[in-house]
Amino acid sequence: MRHRARRAAVAITSIATVAALTLTGCTSGGGQDSTSGPITDAQREEALNTPTELTFWTWVPDIQDQVDLFEKEYPKIKVTVENVGQGLDHYSKVRTASKAGTGPDVVQLEYQFISSFALTGELLDLTPYGGADLADEYSPGVWNQVLANDQVLAIPQDSGPLGNLYREDILTAAGVTEPPVTWDDYKTAAEAVSANTDAYIGNMAPNQGAGWLALLWQAGVKPFSYDGDKGVTVNVNSAKAKEVVSYWQDLIQNDLVSVDPDFTDEWYAGLNQGKYAGWLTAAWAPVFLSGAAADTSGLWRAAPLPQWDPSAPATGNWGGSADAVLKGSKNPIAAYELAKWINNAQEPALLFATQQHFFPTAISVLEDPAFAGDEPEFYGGQKVNELFAEISGTVDTDWQWLPYMEYAYTTFNETFGAAVAAKGDLSAGLDAWQDTLVEYGTQQGFTVNG
Repeated sequence: MRHRARRAAVAITSIATVAALTLTGCTSGGGQDSTSGPITDAQREEALNTPTELTFWTWVPDIQDQVDLFEKEYPKIKVTVENVGQGLDHYSKVRTASKAGTGPDVVQLEYQFISSFALTGELLDLTPYGGADLADEYSPGVWNQVLANDQVLAIPQDSGPLGNLYREDILTAAGVTEPPVTWDDYKTAAEAVSANTDAYIGNMAPNQGAGWLALLWQAGVKPFSYDGDKGVTVNVNSAKAKEVVSYWQDLIQNDLVSVDPDFTDEWYAGLNQGKYAGWLTAAWAPVFLSGAAADTSGLWRAAPLPQWDPSAPATGNWGGSADAVLKGSKNPIAAYELAKWINNAQEPALLFATQQHFFPTAISVLEDPAFAGDEPEFYGGQKVNELFAEISGTVDTDWQWLPYMEYAYTTFNETFGAAVAAKGDLSAGLDAWQDTLVEYGTQQGFTVNG
């Protein structure tokens, strides 16, 4: 389980290499695009009953199980599943193959990188294939992540709404009898944990740009916007963002939270040895933690993230991915049906949640008793999935990514992340990150308003 947890961590925080922003999408193969109009039921029926071979690039372990179900449902379609790597390897190989006209039909992408692939014209608009008809079957916070310029560019697979996993025994020893409801409560609890135990209430990893962005997301910060063409807004050092990081600077500099890099041997040891009384993390983490800190089974509980305004519950999202169809696919109808079926049909989508332990995106799976009713011993029998399913409905839908998020994550570590690691001036760290992102975007030919 720990090996799987490490692989998941790599996938969540991965950084892609971007090809030149002027790169055009692969156009080989005569695939039908959005200019051809909606496909008909007859076209769909013909495509699904014609002998066809598809290639699917994904890093999901054991996804062959879902593909086997698809092939049983549509026996004329044969799917070859390939794992060409994770993170850097995966994205760079997708771009190279797409440019050469040899790319897969269906490809897994993390949400934050969809815009960069859309920019280079490599993704098929799924609207004519029926993609837009699925909107009501997903929470708005997830569905918004696969949209660009009124196009549906992928089918959601998993996501990571943020919550609070905490050690009930350590908080009780500190005199904290309930999980913090507000961020003021969190600071008070942090002081109690520091004064009465040998633990920190939590750890704020300096290398975790995705986690920090999720906290800004929860607070209503809008650090990025992108018009789908050349217009980019960068506002990572807004007054609201600085208000949020000022809160964390206070806790960091008063040694109320640690700043250890995460997903390291030392961090795993801290989870197992009680160094951290909690983890502000995503919905994929409950199962991950039960493997990474197996020695602490029964001691953990889950709660919503502390709130800035408890009358308007909100959270951000950290992680998750979707399946897209490349424009170069020679069989776009069958490719779309594969991406849709494995993520939307109840049996394969539920399998992602119960076997691969991905946090689901389809509302039908979030509400399924086989998922929501689980009572893991690791969390004292608490229905953690049900709680995170409720939290997922509070993700702010008004969030966008830059078309160069891979560069944003790299420079996060060199600017804001460095300030966190040094327990220094986090506001200045945001300023440095802002300047870097504006300068890079301008150099790449974007009109940057930041």
